[in-house]
Amino acid sequence: MDSPTLAGWVGDVESFTGRQWQREPAVFTPETLASPFGLDELDAAFDGGLLRTPYLEMVRSDKVVVPPDAYTTSRVVNGTTYDGFADRAKALALLRSGATLLLRRVDQWHRPTGDLVARLSEELGRRVEAFFFVTPAGGQGLAVHRDDADVFVLQAAGRKTWYVHGAPAVADWALGELPDDEHSPLLLRSVLETGSVLYVPRGFAHRAVGAAGLSAHLSLTIRDVSLQDLRTALEQQLTEGLDLPARPLGEAAIADACATLLGHVRARLGTIGPEDLRAAARAAQARQPVATTQPDASQHPDTSPQPETFAETARNWDGATGAGRAGPAVSVSRTWRRLRDAARSAR
Repeated sequence: MDSPTLAGWVGDVESFTGRQWQREPAVFTPETLASPFGLDELDAAFDGGLLRTPYLEMVRSDKVVVPPDAYTTSRVVNGTTYDGFADRAKALALLRSGATLLLRRVDQWHRPTGDLVARLSEELGRRVEAFFFVTPAGGQGLAVHRDDADVFVLQAAGRKTWYVHGAPAVADWALGELPDDEHSPLLLRSVLETGSVLYVPRGFAHRAVGAAGLSAHLSLTIRDVSLQDLRTALEQQLTEGLDLPARPLGEAAIADACATLLGHVRARLGTIGPEDLRAAARAAQARQPVATTQPDASQHPDTSPQPETFAETARNWDGATGAGRAGPAVSVSRTWRRLRDAARSAR
């Protein structure tokens, strides 16, 4: 797990993976601010005018549901009313009353966060997602709960007190809030300052309380394989190279398909080991995000086509479409006329 991004947070990666990774929580103090998303970027998202549900949510730890219309507004576009657009004044009022602001999947709409997530996902071989929380002093967005992911918390602003409890006591553990009768031992209590990084292993119960003013952090959730992931990977491994019709027609064809499938699976099963299955499941589950940064061709040559931009398309428009007037529509029209004329002559 030799990783430049991870090394910037935890220092000695080998020591981290041998001691803390999936074993115990830990707090680190990097030399530079780790989070690419902070309160300035949050303001820019509101100013942009396109932030809306489901990327925006407000929550309370007292199990009181905050309805979307309490922090969003409606807009009329081309005569139609659309709901769910972020309203900063409403959101700030709810923050002052103790609610927590949550932005979901920041990596999908904030390019620097998407870049960070893509790098970390590649380094760890896992799927990574980003969430941003803003909590007032004394506020707590979620009660003590367990996540189905390892989590890196990048403190972006203010101070927040974190409480991390022990791992699940049983193999078949549940996500979400801890039941009232479960008293998991407290392993870590720490006040994260701006710039601090907290690591919480998968399944370890935790909660966070704002310590002063407005506290903001970026949570990077690192997903690992589930039983369903393993089942899906096993099916793909067992049926690899199998060529059968998708819809066998008639009883005889169905019987032949069953025999062929069973014979293929029996032969393949003896060649697949636990490591093969785990590697296949993780490779499928990671599903690397599309990179948003351009690689340094001098160090990492990349011959794959890069996404075309609108500006680039505009610059090349005349050459690509014949002065911008005889483009695809003309080609389709000519093709259609040829097909029509051929059909008429065949009558």
